[in-house]
Amino acid sequence: MYVVDIPNRNSPPATLLRESYRENGKVKNRTLANLSQWPRHKIEALKAVLKGSTPQTRPLDQAFDVLRSLPHGHVAGVLGTLRGVELDTLLARRRSRQREMCVAMIVERVLDPRSKLALARSLGEKTALDSLGEVLHLSDVDEDELYAAMDWLLTRQERIETALAKRHLAEGTLVLYDVTSTYFEGRCCPLARRGHSRDGRFDRPQIVFGLLTNAEGCPVATEVFEGNTGDPKTVLSQVKKLRERFGLERVVLVGDRGMITSARIEEDLRSASGIEWITALRGPAIRKLVQAGSLDVSLFDERDLAEISSPDYPGERLVVCRNPLLAAERKRKREELLGATEKQLEKIATATQRPRNRLRGKDRIGLRLGRVLGRFKMGKHFQLTITDDSFTYRRNPSSIAKEAALDGIYVIRTSVSTQQLSTEDTVLSYKRLAQVERAFRSLKTVDLKVRPIYHRLADRVRSHVFICMLAYYVEWHMRRALAPMLFDDDDKEAAARRRSSPVAKARRSEKAEQKAYTKLTAEAEPVHSFRTLLQDLATLARNRIQPKDGSVEPFDILTTPTPLQQRAFDLLRVTPRL
Repeated sequence: MYVVDIPNRNSPPATLLRESYRENGKVKNRTLANLSQWPRHKIEALKAVLKGSTPQTRPLDQAFDVLRSLPHGHVAGVLGTLRGVELDTLLARRRSRQREMCVAMIVERVLDPRSKLALARSLGEKTALDSLGEVLHLSDVDEDELYAAMDWLLTRQERIETALAKRHLAEGTLVLYDVTSTYFEGRCCPLARRGHSRDGRFDRPQIVFGLLTNAEGCPVATEVFEGNTGDPKTVLSQVKKLRERFGLERVVLVGDRGMITSARIEEDLRSASGIEWITALRGPAIRKLVQAGSLDVSLFDERDLAEISSPDYPGERLVVCRNPLLAAERKRKREELLGATEKQLEKIATATQRPRNRLRGKDRIGLRLGRVLGRFKMGKHFQLTITDDSFTYRRNPSSIAKEAALDGIYVIRTSVSTQQLSTEDTVLSYKRLAQVERAFRSLKTVDLKVRPIYHRLADRVRSHVFICMLAYYVEWHMRRALAPMLFDDDDKEAAARRRSSPVAKARRSEKAEQKAYTKLTAEAEPVHSFRTLLQDLATLARNRIQPKDGSVEPFDILTTPTPLQQRAFDLLRVTPRL
């Protein structure tokens, strides 16, 4: 066989692959293929092969170009988990552009929280920051479409939350509930109000939102309230949600002492048959028990918890606990606040006696005094004397002693019978509220960063908070699966066995302490936080390759996972090839 170029008059020459053979003693030729459409370098390579020589090739590093490299491993981990828990099918059964945009907002909230405008740019073909836009085919989305998708998602919130409740709640189960606040940028949203700021941002309006979870802290539902809404006023809507929307006849609602108050119990919970509750008493109610003789501090000489009864709480159980560590901490904090208050009070007293420009007048002295007492909240422990030209103060030992006597003591109040929950289990059930606090830390600061909020429309704010809750739902499942690689404790049963009493401080398992000390896992791999593990996964890239041979189309190839990355994918039960 050989290759020959045949002139073709006014057209380019034809390149043919021919074969020579003999017939009746004569040499003849026949055409096997027309190679005219081949690029010239391929024709020359074929000629060299037919002549028995090796064709000249480019060096390997010059054989192709890497057109683009996008971080992909963290996208595969989060998106794969989202699909693994079937959250995408909860949003909508059939795939649609609106559903994929909502999925993108949830995934990006876990990966790198950003505004909708920044998210639209990160998904764009020319401005992509990772592979999410390519994987979800959203390289041409804009921020207006994302806002429309938020509105689309909000109409499905109740249905989605009901489906989550069916997954994670059951009859007679514990339901944890708590609320928090987060500050707002701007004054146009009707939900933005000034109220008690848990962020210390009294210069900003805020919103209040509540979170319902199961006993393990898995989020089920969220609700947004105006920023000046008190915690107890949010309870009734949660009771209706559990009974009417989720269809639960018997649940135990766990809330803190500022949430499930006596008024809420009488007005909202007692009338809802099947709704039991666990909460705690406030300081004045505990002091009232002491004065009435129902609570004797000597109960704690041998034990750190005891169950008592009181005629003020008929048909209810009261579990009194004393934590020595909490008592020491409260004593330390009180002494620091008393000392700081005295320092400021001494400045006021000195100002009334200085030779020039003395501080005079009860109103001026009282105004300055009010600022000090409002800051440190220690006025109840001081005896103050104010005249027109003097001010004196001294500590009130009896007030301090009364408060110190109750240091470390708290009382859990519940309607749950002993047959349902023992005394120890009641204490542990109340302490499960720490799971919701952990969720709020993740939502507001560490990972998902729900704050600050810039949306102006009330429904957009509700949708924004709902997206953040769904993102935490994905993160919660990821943390449970990745616990052996994280600083998180992945042996809860061993940790529970190390706890000497329900009142005692929770301890991590020996395995978790070993990870924290050595910074290595059981497989001798570096221990990660959730955030740094995502950063490590992000180094697995999706590369667009263009061979120098122009006849070959560009193709994508993934970076080979490191052993640590492969371990993470195995634990998540996902594959990087989406």
